[in-house]
Amino acid sequence: MKRKHRRLMILAGGMALLGVATFLVVTALKDSLVFFMSPTEIMAAPPPPDRPIRVGGLVEEGSVVRSADDAIVTFRITDLATTVPVVYEGVLPDLFSEGQGVVVEGWLDAGGLVTAREVLAKHDENYMPPEVADAIRDSGYWQGEAGQGEEESQP
Repeated sequence: MKRKHRRLMILAGGMALLGVATFLVVTALKDSLVFFMSPTEIMAAPPPPDRPIRVGGLVEEGSVVRSADDAIVTFRITDLATTVPVVYEGVLPDLFSEGQGVVVEGWLDAGGLVTAREVLAKHDENYMPPEVADAIRDSGYWQGEAGQGEEESQP
């Protein structure tokens, strides 16, 4: 085999390995991606039931219902245009309350109920996740200060 052909074969083999490695990385990342959605976006185009999602908005006033032993909590998240019901089993963050910003991570079932595996509440009065702030701003109901939700908080 000529030297030129050998180089060409090595280059082709390297490109094939690079293609396989890229495919494996993309496949692995696809399974771990979680997309943020507002309640309005979820109702307009529901994601597949097996795809993990993040839903952000405000906890609707008067919607929090706890089970007798406080193990299961149901509530609704709103972006002030649409609401989405959520069920969560576990201990809620200390800052969780009605009317406050929240992001839940979980799955949407066929009936439109989000089963949350994690609930994140804002951690101080000046911070709201940018996605939640944008969803509330888009709904026309924004009472925050200028710049709120646009910067990450500093530890």
